Amino acid sequence: SVSGALCISQAWPGMARTIYNDHKRFLETYLTLYPGFFFTGDGAYRTSEGYYQLTGRLDDIINISGHRLGTAEVEDVVNHHVAVAESAVIGYPHEVKGEGKMLAFLSLKHLSHGYRTGTLAAELRELISKKIAKYAAPEYVQVTHAGWSTTTP
Repeated sequence: SVSGALCISQAWPGMARTIYNDHKRFLETYLTLYPGFFFTGDGAYRTSEGYYQLTGRLDDIINISGHRLGTAEVEDVVNHHVAVAESAVIGYPHEVKGEGKMLAFLSLKHLSHGYRTGTLAAELRELISKKIAKYAAPEYVQVTHAGWSTTTP
């Protein structure tokens, strides 16, 4: 298994060909970082069986209390929790710090629907504190299921 930047070697129908009024930026962003490949901006993980899993945007950075933190890094830790099927992490506005908080959206595995949101949020904060740092733990956790959602500060 291996992880890294997701790049594509051949053109495909519907792919972007430019950025409106800024073709130079298009070339710099998508075609020069990995010459001969189109850089999608996403990270990917390839299993030993050859399956690919997208790990998130490589350029998506949140500034938490002066620390630059990649959302994919936090999502990777969150996704290792036994109850979590997938997650998305975003910056949340703070009155003084600008972007000083983090919000995690979660989809739970089918058998985890009885999991209490408060308990899950506490377990995720503990897990992130141990694997990354205490400042990286999300301020809010929102669990979403088809037809309902719960937010826990």
